Amino acid sequence: MTDPDIKKGLAGVVVDHTAISKVNPDTNSLLYRGYPVQELAATQPFEAVAYLLWHGELPTDAQLAELRRLERAHRALQPDVKAAVDLLPASSHPMDEVRTAVSVIGARDTAGIANVLDAVGTPEQNLERSIRLFAELPAIVAYGQRRRRGLAPVDARDDLDYAANFLWLTFGDDPSTGGDVLDPVVVDAFNRSMILYAEHSFNASTFTARVIASTLSDLYSAVVGAIGALKGPLHGGANEAVLHIFDEIGEAANVSAWLDTALAEKRKIMGFGHRVYKRGDSRVPTMKASLDALVEHYDRPDVLALYETLEAEFVQRKGIYPNLDYPSGPAYNLMGFDTLTFTPLFVAARVTGWTAHIMEQQAANALIRPLSAYNGPDERHVEGYVPDASEAEVQERPEEAAG
Repeated sequence: MTDPDIKKGLAGVVVDHTAISKVNPDTNSLLYRGYPVQELAATQPFEAVAYLLWHGELPTDAQLAELRRLERAHRALQPDVKAAVDLLPASSHPMDEVRTAVSVIGARDTAGIANVLDAVGTPEQNLERSIRLFAELPAIVAYGQRRRRGLAPVDARDDLDYAANFLWLTFGDDPSTGGDVLDPVVVDAFNRSMILYAEHSFNASTFTARVIASTLSDLYSAVVGAIGALKGPLHGGANEAVLHIFDEIGEAANVSAWLDTALAEKRKIMGFGHRVYKRGDSRVPTMKASLDALVEHYDRPDVLALYETLEAEFVQRKGIYPNLDYPSGPAYNLMGFDTLTFTPLFVAARVTGWTAHIMEQQAANALIRPLSAYNGPDERHVEGYVPDASEAEVQERPEEAAG
């Protein structure tokens, strides 16, 4: 028997079709439903991109207005969610807060459904659930940061769009926590970051969500699983790791010595490299332009000097280019977000892509159940064990396909 061709990490394995996003190899562009993401980030509010991911087309003015009406109706931090988060230690990682909050929302929404098949929901119900998560996550993420800072939650504002309201929920009008956070430069940079993070085909967290959805579990369970996958530093946690690296280095003058040590120790330099992009992450130029605007807005040339020096040195030495996490980390830091909040921001953006994939998976479902190549001991038996008659009968049956 020949050994199977193992694809570690499923590298290069095509497991299904999707109409939601792809990387165009000819232009190196990430496409959402056919639109280059940089064009969407430059022209659209995040609500319109969420609509595009869910429905396949950009909304009309009336459709966008209706989505905004629904989103604003669910913006408030619900008492049961706040109570659940408050039960967690203040030292909990905010991704644990977000994961718990989504579980509470899902348990509330599916309460009383005795048959688990009924909890799967209709396409219409799952679209409603997707909008609810999209609307509630900003208040959850914002409350997590405010809780760690000893601050009370801030009420949502119906006069602000999604991106501006998210910033308001996080910072309010307290000058010590980012009083100018509603400046158009900041709101635009934040809106663009949300769009850039919204979707990226069958990445680890999205594939996790699709695997869970393929079992006919409910949408909330699939999103909770995706959050768990995103927490890892090889996926969503990378933008946190970039800021830790910046903190270690301190300033541009220290880059060469720090990089000498890091490479000698064979450390993985987070924020560089991507399995899909071989000529550089197509999202980086858009986010880097927003970072440049924030550097000028906040008068922080030191951040740009460190960013560009590390990028130049690493590219020169290793030929590996930045991914989206590299510019987004310092951008979020300049806005005033705590480093621990970066990955929850990723959740708030990516929930649009996750839910689009969950609904796509359910529309043409097949249980995702790969095989494995066993390399453990051959069959062996416990000394003194004697099978009973029924077990012996099963062993004598013709071979069946593994389930």
